[in-house]
Amino acid sequence: MPIIIVNKKTSIKTIEERLDSPIILDVTSKSKDKFVQLSPFYPHGKIPVPFSEGYTSKSVEGIWQGLKVFNDQDVDISKFEIESMKGIKRTVRRYGTPLGHRKGVTGDLLLTYLDARKLIYIPSYEWVLKNKVASLIKELTDLSKNNNIVLLDYTTNDDIFNLKTPLSHAGLIKKNIE
Repeated sequence: MPIIIVNKKTSIKTIEERLDSPIILDVTSKSKDKFVQLSPFYPHGKIPVPFSEGYTSKSVEGIWQGLKVFNDQDVDISKFEIESMKGIKRTVRRYGTPLGHRKGVTGDLLLTYLDARKLIYIPSYEWVLKNKVASLIKELTDLSKNNNIVLLDYTTNDDIFNLKTPLSHAGLIKKNIE
């Protein structure tokens, strides 16, 4: 059966009208059940920071935000330690346009947005899927055999080459299962 990614702001009624008896799972940091562990903000701990021997992060989002570089702000390794799932983001409003993501805490190379997705975000998130939440992925895989599964996420972009909107981690879950 299909796994469908739907924007979290879509009403449950609308989803249920479109699909036959779907299992609807919130995989965002706002989830109220065990599937919150699939959020990139979730503080699993000891997630290796790519290209940064000796560094780990509590969350994937901590890695993503910590390695982001702005005109007047370089990497911020304090983002690796955040456990509250809040205060992780480093926004354009506060820091200006990002220049890229540093390839490692002490690396010289700044990666483009696409390369950062490929070399930092996706490998970090897939590491979590394999090493921290494998039992949840197995559960979803088993459920998807006989049920329509809806994964709620704030963004539904599952195309890593579409740089106009953030990448949906639910899309990475879906690809991992399929």
